[in-house]
Amino acid sequence: MVKEERLQIIINTLDKDSKVRLDALSALLNVSEDTVRRDIKELDSQGLLRAVRGGAISRSPIPQHYRDREKYNQQHKQTIASKALQFLKDGQVVFFDGGTSVVALAAVLPKDLKITIITNSFPVANILEDHPSAEVIFAGGRLQKTAFVTIGQETIDTFKKVRADICMLGICSLHHSMGITSIIYEDAQLNNIMINQAQKTIALSALEKINTVEPYYVCPVNDVDVIITEADPDNAILLPYKNLGIEVV
Repeated sequence: MVKEERLQIIINTLDKDSKVRLDALSALLNVSEDTVRRDIKELDSQGLLRAVRGGAISRSPIPQHYRDREKYNQQHKQTIASKALQFLKDGQVVFFDGGTSVVALAAVLPKDLKITIITNSFPVANILEDHPSAEVIFAGGRLQKTAFVTIGQETIDTFKKVRADICMLGICSLHHSMGITSIIYEDAQLNNIMINQAQKTIALSALEKINTVEPYYVCPVNDVDVIITEADPDNAILLPYKNLGIEVV
């Protein structure tokens, strides 16, 4: 079997199972585990998967730039936002990060909802500037141009000064054993702080981001209290998270 055939089989297997193991691929392809390891390393360098100890798992398929992400799977984001509304009540202090599902939530907040929102997202702040009942605290800092959020020490300091009731977290990648990860290093750092400063963390995630991983670690998955997707909560993909005691909506 030529190399190109092996690489395609690895990708096909990953698409079906969301993960591959070196030993299983070695048997399937009838080559050594060292050969499979080199193949996986090459696919990782091409951004087609994420190499992990003993094999590989899927990367998030979501576009990196905000302008591309805001147009991606809009119907799913609207469903997720509608589900998330049930957790917001008058008098709460809530963190909103820069995820596009969180932006969708900001867009559907009831006009009579009296809450305080702390955010580093320019799109969230822009949507809420005309909201009659929501107080908005914007965390300043350096502009991260692909995500339209602020980052850096000034941003971190703002979130560290607040004890929030809820953190609404837009997910880049989420995996039951690898945890929550991000494609942007500074974003991962800030998300970790937001989670630690909130009494409850709600992860807003399209189903296709579940069981994927990116380079920068945010936290273990059980730091999340609730996972909201566009799918039915009984979807088999979500079962491992339910088994960890996480509420799935």
